[in-house]
Amino acid sequence: MDPVRHRRLTLLLASPRVAPGLLSADAWDALRSADHVVAADPTAPHPAGVAAAGVDVRPVRPDGSGAPPSPGDLADLLLSLVARHGTVVWLGSADGDPGLSEALAVALPEEDPPVLELLVASWDVPGARLLDAVAVMDRLRGPGGCPWDARQTHASLTPYLVEEAFEAVEALERLDDDGADRDHAREELGDVLLQVLFHARVAAEHGQEPFDVDDVAAGLVDKLVHRHPHVFAPGGGEDLDAAQVESRWEQLKAQENRTKPGRQGVLDGIPAGMPELARATKVTSRLRRAGHASWLRGWTAARLEGRDPGALLLEEVLDLHDVDVDAAAALRRTLADLLAEAPAAPDRG
Repeated sequence: MDPVRHRRLTLLLASPRVAPGLLSADAWDALRSADHVVAADPTAPHPAGVAAAGVDVRPVRPDGSGAPPSPGDLADLLLSLVARHGTVVWLGSADGDPGLSEALAVALPEEDPPVLELLVASWDVPGARLLDAVAVMDRLRGPGGCPWDARQTHASLTPYLVEEAFEAVEALERLDDDGADRDHAREELGDVLLQVLFHARVAAEHGQEPFDVDDVAAGLVDKLVHRHPHVFAPGGGEDLDAAQVESRWEQLKAQENRTKPGRQGVLDGIPAGMPELARATKVTSRLRRAGHASWLRGWTAARLEGRDPGALLLEEVLDLHDVDVDAAAALRRTLADLLAEAPAAPDRG
């Protein structure tokens, strides 16, 4: 038998974000055919899952004691196991064993080296890093975590949610411009996501009516599926254009609201704390979609005759809505340009 091919070290990498033992067929073939399978901690989730399937997983240190080895020491340990046993599979640690590949490249003998194989046993699915974000939030809020995070309440966190939302809007409204700072926009979205995770973690601690981030996500999924029957209906849905989809969304939303106390009216549910211009846009949009566009124009005209200064602004909101322009977004953009172009020094003339 070819001694080089018989001696093999397989570095098996599995995502810590998938269920323990949920590995590819190639990974299971490598595990079951190996002479020796080792891990830094055989009781960790993935090694324990492999052991539960009947594979003998041993600690990389013979006595199973001591601090985790350095990358160089781990490389030497693995190569010594290959020399003794032939084929060895290393079940990678959750942190990906930083530095191990480089250490092995240095430690491999120049003459008659064993085969070194990197085998990806499982992959992250889209959204998998959200599990890391949830775990970090649990650590911060849990015992031994951060004392500042631990004492926050929904009320104390709310100002941060408002602030982060405005910062995200500012970054996102210019994201399609040439030279836009996409890294900054990504960071701001992360800050908004943090607020969602934080509030969900606080809510999970409620004594009578707890809910957690999974409940939040489940409610969102149910809502999206219900309001997109043209996508998710069994057997295929209707072929609708964007305007018809928006109209259907509002109809379904109205049906849902009829089952909620205090949400039966056309204007119910619009937050009183919205900035005034954004709230005006939302109110007028709701009334128009409900078929009250003519009434709204007449009401505004009557207020103008009475010299209501607020009606002047409302009329502009309506005019902009007619050409599909969001008044608040347009004003924010104009103000941003003004701030960028305004003279920095006072006029001394």
